Amino acid sequence: MDLHLRHAAPTDEERAAVDALLGAPSSAWDGGARGNPLDGHVSYVGGRTTRENRHMLLSALRALQARVGWVSETGIEYVCARLGVPPADAWGVATFYALLSTTPRAPRVLHVCDDIACRCKGAAELIEQIERTLGPAHAHAPNGEHVSVDPNGTVWMRSPCLGMCDHAPAAFVQQAGVEAVESLVAEMTVEKARGLASGAVIPNEQRESRNVGSLRTVASTSPDSSTALGMTTQIPQRGQPSLRLLRRVGVVDPESIAAYGASGGFDALRRAIEIGAERVIDEVIASKLMGRGGAAFPTGKKWEAVAKQVARPHYLICNADESEPGTFKDRVLLDGDPFAIVEAMTIAGFATACERGFVYIRGEYPLGAARMQHAIDQSRAQGFLGQDILGTGITFEIEIRRGAGAYICGEETAIFNSIEGYRGEPRNKPPFPAQAGLFGLPTVVNNVETLANIPLIVLEGGAPYASIGTALSTGPKLFCVSGNVTKPGVYEVPFGATLREMLEMAGGVAHGRALQAILLGGAAGVFVGPNELDIPLTFEGARAANATLGSGVIVAFDDTVDMTQILLRIASFFRDESCGQCVPCRVGTVRQEEALHRIALRKPIGGVAREIALLDEVGLAMKDASICGLGQTAYAAIESAIHRVGVLNSK
Repeated sequence: MDLHLRHAAPTDEERAAVDALLGAPSSAWDGGARGNPLDGHVSYVGGRTTRENRHMLLSALRALQARVGWVSETGIEYVCARLGVPPADAWGVATFYALLSTTPRAPRVLHVCDDIACRCKGAAELIEQIERTLGPAHAHAPNGEHVSVDPNGTVWMRSPCLGMCDHAPAAFVQQAGVEAVESLVAEMTVEKARGLASGAVIPNEQRESRNVGSLRTVASTSPDSSTALGMTTQIPQRGQPSLRLLRRVGVVDPESIAAYGASGGFDALRRAIEIGAERVIDEVIASKLMGRGGAAFPTGKKWEAVAKQVARPHYLICNADESEPGTFKDRVLLDGDPFAIVEAMTIAGFATACERGFVYIRGEYPLGAARMQHAIDQSRAQGFLGQDILGTGITFEIEIRRGAGAYICGEETAIFNSIEGYRGEPRNKPPFPAQAGLFGLPTVVNNVETLANIPLIVLEGGAPYASIGTALSTGPKLFCVSGNVTKPGVYEVPFGATLREMLEMAGGVAHGRALQAILLGGAAGVFVGPNELDIPLTFEGARAANATLGSGVIVAFDDTVDMTQILLRIASFFRDESCGQCVPCRVGTVRQEEALHRIALRKPIGGVAREIALLDEVGLAMKDASICGLGQTAYAAIESAIHRVGVLNSK
């Protein structure tokens, strides 16, 4: 691609897609029509004003993709003219995200998950059937210079985890056009793939269109589960603690602010304003709430650090970019209880002196994004958000930003770069986000589940909340149980349940098969064997067992699963998702996958023991020298599978 502006004209569709997001251009200086003599003498754009709009770059690229089906050179150049972004920078951003295509692509794309949880449910066999039926998977780049695209066609692609592990095997379908449609597809089959490839209507149960108001909840309940639009949460049996975080999911209409209010919604916000910002932070500190995204940092201390910063403004980010294979709890909360996230963010913004918040939602969660936008709009209309909240003079606004297929953007500093319009690469720390985060200013970053606990703490008090669970791991916790279990889903328990108890709640290993291994914490977690089921699921219990809770992932593998193929899939995931910024991760993830392939093909260099020694050496280098947690944990699951579970012993 030529990386300078050639003044090539965008198509009418490209211009319409960008203008719908950014508004009409004001003059020829920012992409408008030429010929006005005044433009030769006066410009109302440029300089700082234009540079401050760069944060809209990813949104503009997404708009092009949604309208046309791909991001062309002329489309990028028009975006660059509108935002004052150098073409080389925009090209670097466009090629960073897996859901964006810079080569022509059919308007309908079917992404079929082949990650670890879906593999337990036959994804590998499904993909073989799809290949025989629809032909080979579409590549991210063409094999030649000339590409022919059927304007009414469909292509399919392999995909990493889509956050639908409770409905595996899963898929994600995108339909470009004026009324672009995106949808997650549960329980994917070759018949569904054939239908979607033939132009069948995209399934309604996870459908998003521009008409957000048309979405309706269709819920059904059974004695042990509640399913609403593809959301699976488990209702506790008699004698088990009642739900707190999930109490509204599948029960209260997620699109009705009246129903949310009738269920106690916004009582916590009123209480927070009544007791004041400092008291709110004190209660959060007293609750001992630890971050639920994997890092387990004390939430109250993070809030306190930002609140004390003199620099203004402060920013708040709700990290809803969960892309860890096996994780889907945030999807359930976004889809099933969006007003609670709006309320929690508003409380957090009030407590930490933030006037603006962002919800960064992974690109594969269209329903969650639609419902969050609806909840934001309704909350603002009813005075619970925006200017002069509840007549108190408090200001807090929330804006949604959607990712575009990059696991690394779940890292707290990579998310800053993504929102600001740069490649989603992590930043060196220090400085930490509390001092210099989004736009270089103090920033609070919490994930969805962490924020969902805030209304409980405000209403119940920090000390009573801390009495739930254990002394060091307080409150309720959501666990995503999937793989070869009878009842996959999101389970809410107080901290302290054991791994064995979680498997029993999920109905045990499906079909009475023997348990081979469990992945605890996700692709960045560890494998444990069937002899380690009494590990208490607490932060301290996991540390004592040399394990990690991560974001709450529990994936069970029965004795029919080829664990070598699972390790290869984890290795390819980290190789694909590495941002490439630092050498240890960029090179190490490739070398790791290569060694595993040689072992799997029974062609090790110098024997399996030597290959394992090489894996250990590469893994240590990544752990010690990588910039962020992706590289630092890229070998963790593979190392545990080799040395703890003995996966490669027979090779």
